[in-house]
Amino acid sequence: MHYGSGSIVSSRSNGFTPTGSPRPSRPGQIDPGLVEGIAGGADPSEVSEMSHASAAALLDRVHHTADPEVVARVLTLVDREGVDVIAELWSRSEPDSLPGILWRLYLLRSWMRGHDAAIARLWRVGEPVATAASAIAGVDAAPTEEDIARTADSILAGAFVGDFAVALERAAAFTDVVALGLRVEAKRLSSASMAAAGAGTAGAQRQPDKAARLLHTAGNLMVTARDFRHGASLWRRGKLE
Repeated sequence: MHYGSGSIVSSRSNGFTPTGSPRPSRPGQIDPGLVEGIAGGADPSEVSEMSHASAAALLDRVHHTADPEVVARVLTLVDREGVDVIAELWSRSEPDSLPGILWRLYLLRSWMRGHDAAIARLWRVGEPVATAASAIAGVDAAPTEEDIARTADSILAGAFVGDFAVALERAAAFTDVVALGLRVEAKRLSSASMAAAGAGTAGAQRQPDKAARLLHTAGNLMVTARDFRHGASLWRRGKLE
């Protein structure tokens, strides 16, 4: 994971932004006309309507089918479609909307699977002893990178075939622990930097900058966790649209 790099940006814009995503041909889950309409400079109100309609249609379709192939195709939508195409549909939606929340869930999965080893380590730092967060997120206190990848799929799949609010709460618990791991790492770097500065060690000046980047990334994750929890509350009240 490149802490503090462009791999994660503010949750109020794009949430998690995995890098290096390919853009293969569009599968059948998304109507090409929707994307073409947006790319063609459609009216913002029309873009919003298409975003909400496509998110609701996708969620409704999977909720009403028991076909595991459909679930698998939706789960890997970003892998097959390319994150930029999904972004055209949902990335500009507010975090308290269905398309905005689905966008963040898809990017969370991509980010977790793309940086599973680093995230597993951060989880072990942020959650050294199993707590309620471990139970909610469904992650052991010492996960492997394979555990992180499985959890990424499980959270997103749960949004489509299980209780949507529960999936959001799992996502929130997960991002909170990773954010805590980043904050612990930042504190360690700051302490090491102070010790190195006192000893006159070369390179000590770079450590505060890295610690600041870790804290910035942790802050973004905490905002995203709040978005997930708020989304869960709205869903339970029938107000997430």
